[in-house]
Amino acid sequence: MEKYSNFLLSNGVKPSVQRLRIYEFIHTNRIHPTIEMIYSNLSHEMPTLSKTTVYNTLKLFVSKGVAKAINIEDTEIRYDADLSTHGHFKCKSCGGLFDVMLKIDNLVIEGLDNFKIEEYQVNLKGYCNVCKPN
Repeated sequence: MEKYSNFLLSNGVKPSVQRLRIYEFIHTNRIHPTIEMIYSNLSHEMPTLSKTTVYNTLKLFVSKGVAKAINIEDTEIRYDADLSTHGHFKCKSCGGLFDVMLKIDNLVIEGLDNFKIEEYQVNLKGYCNVCKPN
C-alpha cells in the first residue's frame, strides 16, 4: 500500500484510505472496471463508501494523470491505471475489455498538418478468443 500512497502523493493526490483502495483495485485488477464494478467490489469491506465517492475519486485520478478514462461505448466509461501507450479491445459478446499493445512507427494522419497530437485512443471491437463464432 505504501507504493500506491507514494505514487499518489507524487502526483498531487492526497492518499486517503478510500482513494488508496480504489487505486489499488484499478491497478491490480486489470479488468478496466466501471464505477459500478469498483463500488460492488469494495463496498462490502468499506461500508462508508458511496458511488459518489468512487466517481469523484476516479475524476480526480484522471485529472491528475494517475488513471485513464476509457470510453468505448457511449453508455459506459471504464478506468485503467496502466498509463503506457496501448489500445483496448472490447468483446461484443462477453463485454470483456482487453489491453492490446500498439506498435505505431511513422504514424501518418492526413489533414492534421501543423496540429500537435498529445493523446490518442485506439479502441477495437469484435469477439474474444472464447466468444468468437466458429
